This record gives sequence, C-alpha cells and structure tokens, in this order.
Amino acid sequence: MLGHAYIPNWPGHLGSLVETFLPWTGLAVPLLLLCALIRRSRTAAVAVLLPALTWCSLFGGTLRDKRAPDGDLTVVSHNVNEHNPDLTGTARALAASGADVLALEELGDATPRYERALAHTYPHHVVQGTVGLWSKYPIDTSRTVDIAPWPRALRTVIHTPKGPVAVYVAHLLSVRVTPASGFTTTKRDDAAHLLATALRAEPLRRTILVGDFNGTLDDRALSALTSHMHAAQTEAGAGFGLTWPASFPLARIDHILVRGIDPRASWTLPATDSDHLPVAAKLRL
Repeated sequence: MLGHAYIPNWPGHLGSLVETFLPWTGLAVPLLLLCALIRRSRTAAVAVLLPALTWCSLFGGTLRDKRAPDGDLTVVSHNVNEHNPDLTGTARALAASGADVLALEELGDATPRYERALAHTYPHHVVQGTVGLWSKYPIDTSRTVDIAPWPRALRTVIHTPKGPVAVYVAHLLSVRVTPASGFTTTKRDDAAHLLATALRAEPLRRTILVGDFNGTLDDRALSALTSHMHAAQTEAGAGFGLTWPASFPLARIDHILVRGIDPRASWTLPATDSDHLPVAAKLRL
C-alpha cells in the first residue's frame, strides 16, 4: 500500500493497474486476520495492525462524510453508454436530478434524442462529437479540445449569476487488459496530457472539468490532470463514490474536478441503464 508509487509501469503498465484498484488492497486485512486466527498466533494478529493502520491512513479520510448543505451550482456528469436501451428514461432521470449543468459522454447516434428529451429543462446546450453539455444558464465560446483523432472533449463558458465559469467535458480513451500487452493505457495517457495542456492555458480562474477519465485519481498516469485541480469527491464526498461498473462498482472513473471553486458536496446518483453511475457535485462559486 505504501510502495505503490515504486511499482514500475512496465511491463504492461502494472503500476497504473495496481493504483486503479488501490483501495481494494484493504481486503488483505481481514484475510490476514483470518490466517492469524487459524494459526492461533498472537504475533500474527498484532502484525495485521500494520496493514490495517496503513490502509486507514491512506483512505480513512475518504470514508468521512464531508458534505455541506450550501452551494450555488449543481453539476452532474454521466457516461450514458452508446448502447443504452432506455435513452428517454436516462434523460428524464438526469433532468430530475436538479442539476444546473449536465454533462454527457458517449452520446453517439443518440444525440438528437437527448436534445429533444432535455430541451424543456435545459434551454442551452452544446455538443462536440460524443460529448455534450446542457445548462440552465447561457453558454458560449464553445470549441472542441483536441485529445483524440475524433472529438471526445469540449470547452465552453457558462454565464452563471456569479459570473463566467469555464467548463470542460472529456471522455478519455478506453483502456484494455490483455494477456499480450497487459494494462494498455498509452492512448488514454496521451489524451490526459493533451487535456492538461489545454487546462493550463485556460484564462478563466474558475474552471470545472467533468467526464469519464477511464482511470481513478490514484493512477499516476492522470497526475497531469489531478495535480492542478481539486476532486469534488475527495474534498466534499462521503466514501469512495465508485461509479463503474454500475451493477457492482469497483472503481471511480467518472470525476468532477474544479479549480478556483469550492466543492461543498459530492455524491453518485441512482443507476440508469448505462454501465456507469452518474456523479454529482454542489459547488460554491
């Protein structure tokens, strides 16, 4: 647990793979305790305290409820899954969430149906390729952020009652685990660095980045993004807020990051017919 940063990322990006599921290393603690009880060894039982305390030092703060009631902007992000069998139900559930700003990833050919379903709640929207943003507040100066050969990220400005906010929506490229090449993350990592470059050049102080990163915040490969922004779940959540797969979440790969903004609460929404859970955050501008 303490030495994960020293695990080499070759072969097969092993370090990133371990860091993706790092919180699950805590499962070793009850297993070791069971072994100590079977052996009836007091020394082994005492030794279990070391990994137990290590896990608590790394993740104990994550379990604490840090949510606060105030905030003036609610943001929701959801990978809706291009193969979602219930697009209308998904759109209705997201519109009913109370979000002021709604970001969708993996729209695909379903974009027109989401536009029709969300038009009543969100008078303003922009779509670039497979990602889109719906807002109750006016938006302008939208453009694609080049992170892949096809549009998978956008940047726009929302004019809230408290002034302009830059919002980025991104869907980083997928990763694969194969026997031949291991944990393949090269394309995702390249996209993360391109996105980080765009964020460093962002002139607005108040900036929000949301989307499906196909990686957790513990993954060193995403440090270019996470080192200059704050995660809403880390600062204002309760628990890990795992999002994927929706049927039995193992990792939080859907995120809301901010800069120049104070996160006040972060949570996951009930499952839709997507393979991801939606994520939400209440922010104070």
